[in-house]
Amino acid sequence: MNNRGKLAVFLLACAMSLAAQAQEWPARPVRVIVPAPPGSSLDLIARALADRLRTMWKQPVVIETKPGAGGLIGMDAVAKAPHDGYTLGIGFNGPIAFGPYMYSRMPYAPARDLVPIVLTTSQPNVLAVQAGNPANTLPEFVAWAKKQGNGFSYASVGAGSSSHLTMELFRSTAGIEAVHVPYAGSPPAGLSVAAGDTQALFTVAPALLPLIQGKRIKLLAITSAKRSELMKDVPTVAESGYPGFEALAWNGLFTASGTPPEVIRRINADVNTVLQEPAVRELLANQGLVTGGGSPEEFRSFIDSEGRKWGAIIGKVGIRLEQ
Repeated sequence: MNNRGKLAVFLLACAMSLAAQAQEWPARPVRVIVPAPPGSSLDLIARALADRLRTMWKQPVVIETKPGAGGLIGMDAVAKAPHDGYTLGIGFNGPIAFGPYMYSRMPYAPARDLVPIVLTTSQPNVLAVQAGNPANTLPEFVAWAKKQGNGFSYASVGAGSSSHLTMELFRSTAGIEAVHVPYAGSPPAGLSVAAGDTQALFTVAPALLPLIQGKRIKLLAITSAKRSELMKDVPTVAESGYPGFEALAWNGLFTASGTPPEVIRRINADVNTVLQEPAVRELLANQGLVTGGGSPEEFRSFIDSEGRKWGAIIGKVGIRLEQ
């Protein structure tokens, strides 16, 4: 057999091996790392998917929360896991699309070390303030905030998150001076506003529901282009005096680079199937989440466009973080 024939046999063997891996996967439990605390919206999404995937895969799907450092800790664990598809992570804007523009050094390179699998959901942020805040509209809030001087601080769900960048963009647009206080996820950030330790927070609504229902915080605006069907009484930032303002939080599944393409395709197909289930869509919609889906290539293209959009804003505002 000549060299060309040997090469053809080798390539055929590789293809057969990869196909076999996809057919055999998963042969053991799958771990899903959530880079946010229990009770966060990411945790809710991961558990909703895991409940269905356990049945499809006939294997345990174990949720592991690893909050901290704006999501970097959890996604670093995914990036450094064996590239076999048995460790997944539910990444979001901050540690995926924003990080390369904000950090002088990251423990991993998102584009190099992580493979996008599928967009799971997206949703707008809401502006939350303490229930006793005298402002009841966004213009009133801006006027109130400007009077606070150095006494005004805002919470975020983590440095470099959509929560953080949305407020920085709004702060810059509205001309507000404020001190940033990052927390490890929505629950503690929301509690800080309810307790008066910080005065405002942009984040997604689901994790704030207990505080809203308990009348400890109130919502002044939402960052989508149009009002939410679930929160029709909450005006958009754009209609409240800042035309064109829009900021969405998004998330999706990732795994370590080098994972066999057939395994990526298998996970993508199965998650897309779950995301189309009426019960899952209803569950997510009731939390203000817009169901995602699509191919790995479409997700990667979306991430690239988000990086370009927000990278320009990060540079303009001058956000630089150390992790």
